[in-house]
Amino acid sequence: MSEQRVDLDERFRAEVSALTPQPSRPVEQPLEPGSGLTGAQCLGLFESQATSRHLDLAARRLGSAKRGYYSIGSSGHEGNAAVAAALRPTDPALLHYRSGAFFVHRARQVPGLDPIRDVLLGVVAAAADPISGGRHKVFGSKPASVIPQTSTIASHLPRAVGLAFAIERAARLGVACEWPSDSVVLCSFGDASANHSTATGAINAAIHTAHQGVPLPLLFVCEDNGIGISVPTPPDWIEQAYGIRVGLQYFDADGSDLLDAALTAVEAADWVREYRKPAFLHLRTVRLLGHAGSDVESAYRSPADITADLLRDPVTATARLLVTAGIATPAEVLERYDDIGARVTATAESVWREPKLTSAAEVMAPLAPLHPDLVRADVFGQGSLRSAVPNGARPSQRDEKPLGNGQPVTATPVTDHAASETTLNRTTTHDTTAAYDTESDNAQDTMEPTTVNRAPVTFAQAVNQTLADLLARDSDVLVFGEDVGRKGGVYGVTKGLRKQFGARRVFDTLLDEQSVLGTALGAALAGFVPIPEIQYLAYVHNAADQLRGEAATLSYFSQGRYRNPMVVRIAGYAYQKGFGGHFHNDNSIAALRDIPGLIIASPARADDAAAMLRACVSAARVDGRVCIYLEPIALYHTRDLYHPDDNAWLAPTSETDHIAIGSARVYGDGRDLTIVTFANGVPMSLRVARRLSARGVDARVLDLRWLNPLPLDDLLHHARATGRVLIADETRHTGGISESICAALVDAGFSGPITRVTSQDSFIPLGPAAATVLLDEPRIESAATELLTAR
Repeated sequence: MSEQRVDLDERFRAEVSALTPQPSRPVEQPLEPGSGLTGAQCLGLFESQATSRHLDLAARRLGSAKRGYYSIGSSGHEGNAAVAAALRPTDPALLHYRSGAFFVHRARQVPGLDPIRDVLLGVVAAAADPISGGRHKVFGSKPASVIPQTSTIASHLPRAVGLAFAIERAARLGVACEWPSDSVVLCSFGDASANHSTATGAINAAIHTAHQGVPLPLLFVCEDNGIGISVPTPPDWIEQAYGIRVGLQYFDADGSDLLDAALTAVEAADWVREYRKPAFLHLRTVRLLGHAGSDVESAYRSPADITADLLRDPVTATARLLVTAGIATPAEVLERYDDIGARVTATAESVWREPKLTSAAEVMAPLAPLHPDLVRADVFGQGSLRSAVPNGARPSQRDEKPLGNGQPVTATPVTDHAASETTLNRTTTHDTTAAYDTESDNAQDTMEPTTVNRAPVTFAQAVNQTLADLLARDSDVLVFGEDVGRKGGVYGVTKGLRKQFGARRVFDTLLDEQSVLGTALGAALAGFVPIPEIQYLAYVHNAADQLRGEAATLSYFSQGRYRNPMVVRIAGYAYQKGFGGHFHNDNSIAALRDIPGLIIASPARADDAAAMLRACVSAARVDGRVCIYLEPIALYHTRDLYHPDDNAWLAPTSETDHIAIGSARVYGDGRDLTIVTFANGVPMSLRVARRLSARGVDARVLDLRWLNPLPLDDLLHHARATGRVLIADETRHTGGISESICAALVDAGFSGPITRVTSQDSFIPLGPAAATVLLDEPRIESAATELLTAR
């Protein structure tokens, strides 16, 4: 590694020293007639290129000294500085990890930024790093409109598509957006990444969207160095794959030729800005110094190939251009180069001493911000509290919506331990009484607006009503997904919303879950609170990295400066009758529960469905949270609980009910047994509890409601109240919710007996065979009996 570093630096010096000075020309003149690139601009670009090169060399020196922790460099890609020059500093950029010169040049355009210090603080994982706070070395800056990305391969492309779509949509809907309405979104990536399904899907989604006449001002930049770690990319492959795509304007430039790169980048950026359509800039580059500091590329590349790349060194090529054009002498170029190197070296020497993160609390601080009072205020539409939202989030624009009226009904008796088991009554303008459970002893009367009773509804109707209420009240809400628009959803949950609120706010997407979530990620950045729908739980696994690698990490890697407020509705779980099979009856949520910071809501009945959806939307808006809202398909249209036509599973909803995140719901106050469950397990457990009651056993049923974070205080309270716990878990035996519940009880010191019944570790088959692998009432009742009779 050291020999490579010295060779690259010495080669530059030797080649520049050998150049012959040319007659001087004014720096304000174009380098070539009609080129548009002046000598002064070329000097500025060289400054950015040389800075990026010295940052690479410094990162490797720091790594060798055990003072730095990141060595993937941008050497050979410095031509991307020309792309930064072609754009405005307010154009949002999502950068490839080799777009160092772009970042340097963009940062130099913003007063007060120091790209040298900012990059090196990231390299040494210093807590003072202005974007990630020492959590990861990323190219990101809030003032420079650079949205940080990590080293995940191509996962940022769907977000870029969503952002380009949403900037235009925000302007048309009058929603406040961070970026000007005529912005161009820039997304760079490597040639190897261009082959990833995420990249091909995102580019297809961009073309598909633009084909329908929807504005999508996005410039894809493929920085093609011809190799992915050790696997070569055929020289003509990128052009073959993307140069002939109908609907995708294609540009090609030599990244080692600054003049060509600069002129082509301007042409591409101007084209996207004028036509508001996607374009693809193929920027041919080279990779110098290997993939990363630990990479010995001589093990898989020939000396001739390595030498050929060195001959195309873009920093040397720009120095040669400056000298041959008469803008600077060789000595002046070397003086600039050395001056930059001295500044980088001095900064590197100072930053490695900067304090690092020293506690888990510091590391995790951006993961799960929680301001329950502000969330509650947002649920109740208290606009005066919106200005207090942290991290610069803006209040949404509001439209008043007349409240509906319905007849009060008697619901199943419920108490909330988390709410101090307090019920407050409020009188409406129609002089009817509505009750809701307060989630805090400190709730203020000013946060409790007038409410109106509604008629009891099913789960699906409750979600539909609540989505309509949110769309009417909050102009920043969007609802979209596969079949949610014209059809109104596979199960009719979004029926009528498109007609009521228009196709700009309720719309169908193409059938690609990565693109659905990418649209949400981009819309969240543009000022919306998106509510995308994933049609079935099994389908979300097609796009899990959009949640794990993108949504959950953005706030973490930007210290909350960028956020992903979103609520992902997912139809899931099993027990559908007459329609099913694995892809439509999936009960696996383990892959979601271990994503740090993710909120997972799992309501079981209509009133909870409405209140929890509101809580999720407000948590997204206030705290930038990423929320998963799981909807039990089998309960969508369920009306009865104990016997046909009892309508006991219907419940009224209210626009002012609030359920705090992480609070459970208990049915009954039995002293013999606590049945802990959620989703489909709730009505099953209630029926079991009634049968147990007939045998003289007094059980209470605890509906967790929130699967992440789990309602641990409520769980422990109700476990101790009876001393016995039965967990009825409809998910799989391995990796299911019951494992975490058992662990939580043991960790908290609960000493009573615990048992669990679950579904099998199996995919769910079609037809009656499904019953053989799913949790059912006889197994719950049998387990309860065994637990009660055990000594």
